[in-house]
Amino acid sequence: MIVCVAEKPSVAREIAGVLGATTKRQGYLEGNGYQVTWTFGHLCTLKEPHDYSPQWKTWMLSSLPMIPPRFGIKLIDNEVYTQQFGIIRTLMQNADEIINCGDAGQEGELIQRWVMLKAGVKCPVKRLWISSLTEESIREGFRNLRPESDFRLLYEAGLARAIGDWILGMNATRLYTLRYAGNRQVLSIGRVQTPTLAMIVNRQDEIDHFVPSPYWELKTVYRDVTFTASKGKSENKEAGEKLLAEVTGKEFTVTGVTEKKGKEAPPRLFDLTSLQVECNRKYGFSADETLKLIQSLYEKKVTTYPRVDTTFLSDDIYPKVPKILSGLKGYEEFTSPLSGRKLPKSKKVFDNSKVTDHHAIIPTGVPANALTLEERKVYDLVAGRFIAAFYPDCEISTTTVTGKVSGIDFKTSGKRMLKPGWRVLFSSDQNRNSQSDTGDIQDARQSPDNDGADSKEETNAVLPEFTAGESGPHSPFLKEIWTTPPKPFTEATLLRAMETAGKAVENEELRDALKENGIGRPSTRAAIIETLYKRNYIRKERKSLYPTQTGKDLIATIHEELLKSAELTGMWEKKLRMIESGTYQASAFLDELKSMVRTIVINVLSEN
Repeated sequence: MIVCVAEKPSVAREIAGVLGATTKRQGYLEGNGYQVTWTFGHLCTLKEPHDYSPQWKTWMLSSLPMIPPRFGIKLIDNEVYTQQFGIIRTLMQNADEIINCGDAGQEGELIQRWVMLKAGVKCPVKRLWISSLTEESIREGFRNLRPESDFRLLYEAGLARAIGDWILGMNATRLYTLRYAGNRQVLSIGRVQTPTLAMIVNRQDEIDHFVPSPYWELKTVYRDVTFTASKGKSENKEAGEKLLAEVTGKEFTVTGVTEKKGKEAPPRLFDLTSLQVECNRKYGFSADETLKLIQSLYEKKVTTYPRVDTTFLSDDIYPKVPKILSGLKGYEEFTSPLSGRKLPKSKKVFDNSKVTDHHAIIPTGVPANALTLEERKVYDLVAGRFIAAFYPDCEISTTTVTGKVSGIDFKTSGKRMLKPGWRVLFSSDQNRNSQSDTGDIQDARQSPDNDGADSKEETNAVLPEFTAGESGPHSPFLKEIWTTPPKPFTEATLLRAMETAGKAVENEELRDALKENGIGRPSTRAAIIETLYKRNYIRKERKSLYPTQTGKDLIATIHEELLKSAELTGMWEKKLRMIESGTYQASAFLDELKSMVRTIVINVLSEN
């Protein structure tokens, strides 16, 4: 008998249906030579301190650091879990072969391996690795089952992550709670949680201590268009007024008109983080809400595996694109122009070197029926990005006009859309400056032009015709501008900061390069943010995130930069990725963490 183990009952049912295992049993489905069972996510976890030593049950500074000679796992104390594990263990011990059907990622690998380890599996194990739950994908996956050994490094990286989090979290939490809270309140510290909180606290500190200061810019209006002086910014009003006096009453002369044509490529496909960012920015969904919605869409078979960190597709997806597009019911107005044509194969979409375990999140082509309103919003974004990837570039023209008054140079610029290309899919959006800021997929008859700003001052507005050498009267003025503090984090901007270890990066290619050093994984960042809410370290007002006094006090208490530096945590994250690729040893990573924890304990205990 072949035993298949999925991560959820719903996924087990899909797999069992394809395999013909239709007979319902207690805790599994059976038929056609298969038994298909399931876990409920994590059934096992790492043992707690008191499981290793009775002395570690009581929180005492003298027992720190707690570093077991060998880590072990145990069943989570839950009646339902215990009953299901008993069924799984019986099936596994009588199996001729086991197929690991867990979610195709690091966490899924860890969940299943721990269960098999606890059950004492002795028979051969194979791995089902699929990116969607469609019947076609499941059948293809079973035709191409892979040996368990192919995923040994993935498991080692997941295990190193779990043990590393245990070593740091257990020891640092007890250390700071006993040393600074007198055991009256638990000061929870985590490898990713604490530097994330530190970013929010530090940002608020910048805001609280920001002192606004004024500066003045020299501008002028010529033929209803506002021009800005190239060197007209002054930190004191007197200097600005002196410049203003120099140009008042003199004629404005146009010195040059240049037009530069350019192209805007379609926005990248979604990875999990960029989808969470867009859903928070556009709909106010939290990172956790977006993860649950896209997970539901995956389980409904309408989108591919969601816990991904790449925006690219592998080359083998390209032949499947026409079929996926034809399956997008309700989007025919946008897919029909692509039907029957050779679709472009851009390196910005298809790149095997940028795809490891999974490709970007895309629709599967299965009709998206019976979706909730929130699911439909997320699905629209995914479908829109996918269709747009095969549309032509948006062609634009940028016009720059320069002028001069009394030797002082002025400049203005405006944009004009020549061919909307992929923008025909999206409604106008208030933040069109960024390619990530595309709106809902919409009726192509809606104008994709500028956002309707009423000023022609350096906007995308179309400028009137200017001729070099023309001159005439103008209306100069001095504009007072005050510096503004940085904005509080939203979940969208916090996710981006976690992705780049706290560095503010807008450029997508540069952001890709920094992803290796991001803190947390795409699949865990939402849970980290939720943990900060639950522990009352942060709060949310509308979309903005603020640290609570408890959160501020915790970060103020921690003097060890190792515990709250996003950059250092990002370096650990990179090493975990290196373990996964086989270029770094898990044992070396854990030895580093153990040494660091010992140092932290000594430093904290010696603090006044």
